[in-house]
Amino acid sequence: QVQLEESGGGLVQAGGSLRLSCTGFDGIFDSYAMGWFRQPPGKERELVASISWSGDYEIYSDSVKGRFVISRERGKSTVRLQMNSLKPEDTAIYYCAADTQSGLAIDPRRARWGQGTQVTVSS
Repeated sequence: QVQLEESGGGLVQAGGSLRLSCTGFDGIFDSYAMGWFRQPPGKERELVASISWSGDYEIYSDSVKGRFVISRERGKSTVRLQMNSLKPEDTAIYYCAADTQSGLAIDPRRARWGQGTQVTVSS
């Protein structure tokens, strides 16, 4: 059973914007941290951004700070990632993730994952 469903990937030119959305099935992640990871071609999966269950605590990777914004409604299993000023190095498969124990941050070892959505940024 798919527990996280993503949408919003695609192809965009450098400098453009995309918005990713992810919804957890039946609100099962309302009390847990959610976020986004990405896996560029030939590289390992890395954290992009995460947000606490309340929406009050956010974590960003240094590579996206100031360009990406993560958001969610307090206590809801929907998370969005607004990606601005996109660069070719942002090209990757983006995965939605949700923790299963913590309301503050995501531990990839116990997280649940979406199937991934491709983001391609052309130069």
